[in-house]
Amino acid sequence: MHPHDIHAGGTETHLPPDFRWPGGRRLAVFFRVAFEWWSDGKWPGVGPMGNPLAGGSVDINALGFAEYGHRRGIPRAMDALTRHGVRATVLVSGIMAERHPEIVRDLGQAGHELVAHSYAMDIVPVYLDETAERDNIRRTTDLIEAASGRRPEGWVSPRGTPSVRTPRLLAAEGYTWHGDTLNDDLPYKVDFGAGQSIVAFPGNMEVNDLPVYMRHGNSPRQLMELYEDWFEYARDVEKGPARLDPTIHSHVFGRPIGMAVFEKMMAHAQASDAIWTGTRGEAVAHIRQLGIF
Repeated sequence: MHPHDIHAGGTETHLPPDFRWPGGRRLAVFFRVAFEWWSDGKWPGVGPMGNPLAGGSVDINALGFAEYGHRRGIPRAMDALTRHGVRATVLVSGIMAERHPEIVRDLGQAGHELVAHSYAMDIVPVYLDETAERDNIRRTTDLIEAASGRRPEGWVSPRGTPSVRTPRLLAAEGYTWHGDTLNDDLPYKVDFGAGQSIVAFPGNMEVNDLPVYMRHGNSPRQLMELYEDWFEYARDVEKGPARLDPTIHSHVFGRPIGMAVFEKMMAHAQASDAIWTGTRGEAVAHIRQLGIF
């Protein structure tokens, strides 16, 4: 491996071609919801107006857009997930567990997996030295555990951008999986030696409201078209295990026009006998139970 690879020096173990998700299903859909916030004095870099303000100006427009997530977006998402009987993988900024612990508690009690998403969206591991990164992992972990009563087992960095140290630091802190790579379709185990390992659970950006809707300005309905094309290809062409990862952000598709599309995806997945729906943590536990990793 190249020394700058995320798992440099690690030994990988991959799923066999005949692997099946729980229930013997070949296809799995993991519904993901991001519940995010920024440090004081920071705000989203991608906002509804498109053009960033001049440096030094507080972007109240972008802040208000993001605030929608905890005021309206996440309650709407929770209601929708409950209606469809879907357990989601929810990415939680530590600052949201700190400032809105009741929401994070309710998410956990509803059966959703709470995934650590750094303390805030502007605290990206690649910008930190080793001590600061370890402190950020511990701070975020402790805040989510304090709010929910359960220690998170999965981690996804803001922007999905780790440092070269992140997987090893997460493994040392007891995390079982991370989603900080786009390099594969399926989860795989990385063994660093000395009894330390972690499961890499790759994500995707193809069915994600931020690039598709916010950045490129496509209709929310295009997300459904992308989901359907992906599902049909995985069902009709591929022969081995496959996974789909529809992803929304509470401040983006937590709005009615986005949630309408997300609900259509959930209805489709729950109506199909070919699909298992669950959380990434449940999938990792299933793989471990089978003795593969």
